[in-house]
Amino acid sequence: MSASLAILTIGVVPMSEVLPLLTEYIDEQHITHHSLLGKMSREDVMADYAVEPGDDPLLTLLNDNQIAHVSRQKVERDLQSVVEVLDNQGYDVIILMSTAAIKSMAARNSILLEPLRIIPPLVASIVDGHQVGVIVPVAELLAAQEKKMAGIANAAGLFAGESGSRI
Repeated sequence: MSASLAILTIGVVPMSEVLPLLTEYIDEQHITHHSLLGKMSREDVMADYAVEPGDDPLLTLLNDNQIAHVSRQKVERDLQSVVEVLDNQGYDVIILMSTAAIKSMAARNSILLEPLRIIPPLVASIVDGHQVGVIVPVAELLAAQEKKMAGIANAAGLFAGESGSRI
């Protein structure tokens, strides 16, 4: 029996680029993708997830291929609800695939993998003192990624894919 894997995203993620990395280890028939906002129209997303006074903004890519600023608090609340549903459906592993620094999710039965708890320590252990560069898809993510990778020694810099900007 193969493990079942649920990939949970906030917005749109190019699954055609991600699946080949995973299907080397898990049969594609045991992998499902669930997107909180990916199938919603921009209008519906902004009606339900607009940043209000006191909310922290979170950047996400919507299905119109445009970035949207949404409420981190509302997204985290609803992501947790989706995690609970997936957990109750019996998935062995739930991967939260996001560039956002989300670390407050919890699952009772499934193994929940959050990028912030895995990626920076993994990168730090791989580079082992060597210089490393990080590429992000849009310039708006540079500051957040810089915070995530701050603990990695000899970071060469962060680069935005859309413009080649460097910080």
